[in-house]
Amino acid sequence: MGTVTLTVPDLTTLVREGNVVVLSGAGLSTESGIPDYRGPSGAFKRNHTPMTYQAFTRDVVARRRYWARSFLGWRMISRAEPNDGHRAVAALQGQGFVGDIITQNVDGLHQAGGADGVIELHGSLDHVICLDCGEKSPRLELDDRLRAANDGFGHDFDPDTVNPDGDVDLPEEHLDRFTVVDCIDCGGTLKPDVVFFGESVPKDRVSRCQAAVAGAGLLLVLGSSLTVYSGRRFVVQATQAGIPVAIVNQGPTRGDEHALIRVDAPLGPTLTALAAATT
Repeated sequence: MGTVTLTVPDLTTLVREGNVVVLSGAGLSTESGIPDYRGPSGAFKRNHTPMTYQAFTRDVVARRRYWARSFLGWRMISRAEPNDGHRAVAALQGQGFVGDIITQNVDGLHQAGGADGVIELHGSLDHVICLDCGEKSPRLELDDRLRAANDGFGHDFDPDTVNPDGDVDLPEEHLDRFTVVDCIDCGGTLKPDVVFFGESVPKDRVSRCQAAVAGAGLLLVLGSSLTVYSGRRFVVQATQAGIPVAIVNQGPTRGDEHALIRVDAPLGPTLTALAAATT
């Protein structure tokens, strides 16, 4: 299918038919102050290397590095506010045009913006899980413990280095001063309840997403380069099932060849105009 670059009115016509499933990525949260991975000022442009599941579980030093960086970065993520794009998606859902929302983001901003039925494909930074006993607990609880164990740590860090996965870039010499805490219940290893690079998305979560896409009248991709297969698979699924795909993103994506409509524009203003046009 050849990509056709069209305007918001063209997209409005499709959305008005309803039964829209949204697939969102990091580009939707950039206007909330959280950089994406591959945009002009994204994490990869700064040579940031995300933590992998293999390194986190096998390397004590890598795990301490992650928690030191995440300790600071999560404060920025937790203070982020939903932007016009998140609110517009919630408005479209409230109008009955959008049903399920699949997000690759771990920041919880869809829900904060008023959306329901959000499937967090890669989990959420709001909780942590013990890799030994499986107990889940709130991130706020862990943050209190980390603050107590690391008084004064990172007071001079640069907030502009926060990344979409909730960590920040820190000089190596700072990391030796950081103390990691373990699970209160069993003393095991704590991990944020998110899917790291190199880790598989839980099968039941993938099945929920596949079922949502299978019943869609339109798959609307928002702010994702679709570089990672865990999200791109749903574009492929929709295409194979004959379900139209529309993409709103700044810059090219790996799903462009599957798109019926492609809008290259900022997410906030575009989605706000879309929600207004459907009222």
